[in-house]
Amino acid sequence: MHGAVGQDRGILLSVGEAKWHKVMDVRHLERLRHVLHLLAARGVDTTHARPACYSGVGFTPELRAAGERGEVVLVDLERLYDGQ
Repeated sequence: MHGAVGQDRGILLSVGEAKWHKVMDVRHLERLRHVLHLLAARGVDTTHARPACYSGVGFTPELRAAGERGEVVLVDLERLYDGQ
């Protein structure tokens, strides 16, 4: 997701992955970190980009712990529809 902050394309704010029928785990976060690394290697400014996981059925305790540490944005159905 890009956000416009006085730049032509805006800045990269987030990269994410969504799963409807699968509990997401730290492997999903590792994949998103890898994507951010690849983008940075291609010259994309990833300074402000945060990984985000969207799940219809939830997250493993390990991924929730990463979310609590601020390493990933976790969006479940409650947050998606109620905006928490």
